[in-house]
Amino acid sequence: MNLDPAGNLHLLKPELREVLSRVCGLIAAAGGRAWLVGGSVRDLALGEAVSDLDLEVFGLPADELRACLTAEFELDLVGQSFGILKLRRWPVDVGLPRREAKIGLGHKGFEVHSDPDMSLPDAAARRDFTINAVYLDPLSGEIADPWAGLKDLGNGLLRHTSPAFAEDPLRVLRAMQLAARFELTVAPATIALCRDIAPEDLPGERIWAEWVKLITLGRRPSLGLKFLHESGWLVHFPQLEALRGCPQDPTYHPEG
Repeated sequence: MNLDPAGNLHLLKPELREVLSRVCGLIAAAGGRAWLVGGSVRDLALGEAVSDLDLEVFGLPADELRACLTAEFELDLVGQSFGILKLRRWPVDVGLPRREAKIGLGHKGFEVHSDPDMSLPDAAARRDFTINAVYLDPLSGEIADPWAGLKDLGNGLLRHTSPAFAEDPLRVLRAMQLAARFELTVAPATIALCRDIAPEDLPGERIWAEWVKLITLGRRPSLGLKFLHESGWLVHFPQLEALRGCPQDPTYHPEG
């Protein structure tokens, strides 16, 4: 499999590609460096459509980043407390590398501090999976892949980046839907780590969002359910657990 996120930037809609170039150019002129990261780079590597972009900016303090962007764009500041600026009318989020400290339960139990001087490998280590920790410089085409995410993607492997994965229980359900969407095998070490993670007090809407992705985007939803069983998380969904091993009518459901 030829995984080339830089070579597939042309798959972006022309107007979105133009906005991306303008944003990265403004940041470069201000002394920073913007990298595409996350699902957009993963999907570009696979040659799939990308509808929204996440940029992580190094070397530029938050106030200077905001100032350079407002020179040409209107911003929504709804994610400002997490170091995220959203371009109004465009599906583009611009953020700084950040350090997170677990201070409470659940998906939001973190204290977040932006750090524009953080190294790229350290920033990548806070991301959930290696396939989502690949960085692409849209201006130069350079790839930074400190966790070998492209190799894992080529091998069909879903693997966590670092022990920090266990701090956010929602990531277990993210593994569920990603395995189904991209037909990935979850790494044994990741499955073992998930067995020791409790759901804590995850909000229902966040749980629901991951299930929606499993069902509506999953190529093989069974892979996600298989992972839930292997990780010990099926017990948290007793209605589904009760159906495991349920006989199927061979006429109407031969796949069962």
